Amino acid sequence: MSQYENLAGRTAVVTGAASGIGAAIAKAFAANGAKVALLARRADRIQELADKIRADGGQALAVATDITSDASVDAAVTAVNAAFGRVDLVVNNAGVMIPGDIGNAPFADWQKMLDTNVTGLLRVLRAFTPDLTADGHADLVNISSIAAHLTFPEYTVYGASKAAVTFVSNSLRAELGPKGVRVTNIEPGLVESELRDDITGESGAFLDEWIASAGILAAEELADVVAYTVSRPARVNLRQIIALPTTQY
Repeated sequence: MSQYENLAGRTAVVTGAASGIGAAIAKAFAANGAKVALLARRADRIQELADKIRADGGQALAVATDITSDASVDAAVTAVNAAFGRVDLVVNNAGVMIPGDIGNAPFADWQKMLDTNVTGLLRVLRAFTPDLTADGHADLVNISSIAAHLTFPEYTVYGASKAAVTFVSNSLRAELGPKGVRVTNIEPGLVESELRDDITGESGAFLDEWIASAGILAAEELADVVAYTVSRPARVNLRQIIALPTTQY
């Protein structure tokens, strides 16, 4: 028996599903009976995950998608609708984190974060809004970050991009809530993911020291928070969640 029975029969889209939080969310949804479309650029990784989900008895579709491209996202909508029908659950999880000194960081790094974390999220939202607002209950989950509120050296632009996600989520409740769409904004603290892998130098050392002192959540633990949230009765909206290790403050 699934832990969250209200997920059974739903159709979910998860962006950034190739690894970390996105992959864990996709697996949690599938394990509870949802059909899951895995969206990410790395086609081999999401195909491997889709194969594993199906081998475990779930339903999954790998859709190679670049959320910085209108054409790619539009094609993803077509593919998901053809395979699974209407989407009633979207998780905007794809994100990029590139720390850098405000006076020296390459502008291209800032543009990459804004294109993915803000514009990419909006592109996915716009593309799937007709599905979400069709007859019946639906969920939109945006994965923001505690960095939307707290300040960290060299994370100014990343934090600004996540603050935008939090603001968008707050505003959308007035627009989509009356149409039956719950909007949940989740702000994780330290969680295991590949965002850490390419961060080196002083920024990498800072993260390592912080994790050593504050601890870190497993991706599966955050995925359980998301699955719990979207499986509540339709009239209940857990609209804002900050999820941290107990020892992070």
